[in-house]
Amino acid sequence: MAPIAVTPLSPPSPTLDNTSKLTKAGAETILSKTISNGSPAVADLDASKLIFTRNLSPKNVVAPNSPEVWSQNYTSDHMLTVRWTEQSGWEAPEIRPYGPLSLMPTASVFHYATECFEGMKAYRGFDGKVRLFRPERNARRFLQSATRIALPGFPPEEFLKLLKKFVGVEAPKWVSEPGQFIYLRPTMIATAPAIGIQRPREALLYVMMVMMPSLGDPSAVPPSVTASAGTGSGQAPEAKRLAAAGMRLLASRHDMIRAWPGGFGSAKVGANYGPTLVAQGEARARGYDQILWLFGDECFVTEAGGSNFFVLWKTAQGRTELITAPLGDGVILEGVTRASVLDLVRRTRPDVDVVERKFTMHEIVQAADQGRLIEAFGAGTAFFISPCSDIHFRGVDVSLPLAKGVTADFARAIRQALKDIMYGSQQHEWGVVVEEEKI
Repeated sequence: MAPIAVTPLSPPSPTLDNTSKLTKAGAETILSKTISNGSPAVADLDASKLIFTRNLSPKNVVAPNSPEVWSQNYTSDHMLTVRWTEQSGWEAPEIRPYGPLSLMPTASVFHYATECFEGMKAYRGFDGKVRLFRPERNARRFLQSATRIALPGFPPEEFLKLLKKFVGVEAPKWVSEPGQFIYLRPTMIATAPAIGIQRPREALLYVMMVMMPSLGDPSAVPPSVTASAGTGSGQAPEAKRLAAAGMRLLASRHDMIRAWPGGFGSAKVGANYGPTLVAQGEARARGYDQILWLFGDECFVTEAGGSNFFVLWKTAQGRTELITAPLGDGVILEGVTRASVLDLVRRTRPDVDVVERKFTMHEIVQAADQGRLIEAFGAGTAFFISPCSDIHFRGVDVSLPLAKGVTADFARAIRQALKDIMYGSQQHEWGVVVEEEKI
């Protein structure tokens, strides 16, 4: 399949449409109190107040696929922090040496899951420039997640200014070679030291950079990297097999539900992830890579692990269709990679019908039985575009063509087209160039 050419699309307006009416009203109340739009009762987030404190004990940069990278806890020299209080609003942001946070044991985040985060990457292009990929979408989702759990709102454009400044400071050292990337984790937590179920009165927004392996690239995983190198569960060899042979999925049982209509599955909050780890551990123990999360007696397909999920099949009428679960009911996350896949296919593949609707595992089984199942893949920041080889569904093994030696050409073409934007091989508005600073 030939590489896909991409044309620009207009970004969506920053709304809170994916929440229920009641939740939306509550979120808008929080926004009205924490974003003053020019007449501040409290201070807005303001990138112009940024303070820089140099790390006088810098770290060494380690090799891209070293054990330190596979440990996924080797950070850059600095982090970005901004404190917020109910009384005063946002304080001056600071880029300062990476290090521990000081929190009281009674802090809200420890007791009531008042925490949200984002996952992003900064890429060193083959043209030498550093880029972020559609960062305005991450900023908008970060705001949505924060207001969903009563954390303070902020002007997304100011957050983006701070993010670009932070990347610009760290990138010359930590993303120095073309084709490299580094992972960014923007986070917000409630920090007020008081037990009691109440809206947070203090919060901390912080961003850190972590060196991460290329989890979807088999060439990036050396055979010498094993569980003893600090990965905890043999993640490196598992990632190598996954990238080469495809992702194996175990469909969730009827008594396991990740998210539900009107809930908080559409917000990127820690409470969405901790409860899934038992099921993920079961999947790994049985030889699978992730759980394919189903919902309801109908077995509606939602997400694969922490990734959005796509199926490419032929309809009974003979049309080629790319299908994924819809937004709007609070069950799935509004993934940046998800949106990019949909935008890309709609613009470049008129022969493929793009459908966002509820669909069931029974439909996948039927398509496989009738020879209509072409490909399936997960889409997210960490594993990027990950083709699926097989799915175990309550006693039934569904094998995709990838498991039989057929190349996942559709997913590979999407992956390459997006990489071309991320690394500057194709100039596109989704690849936002960051100005670097020598410090």
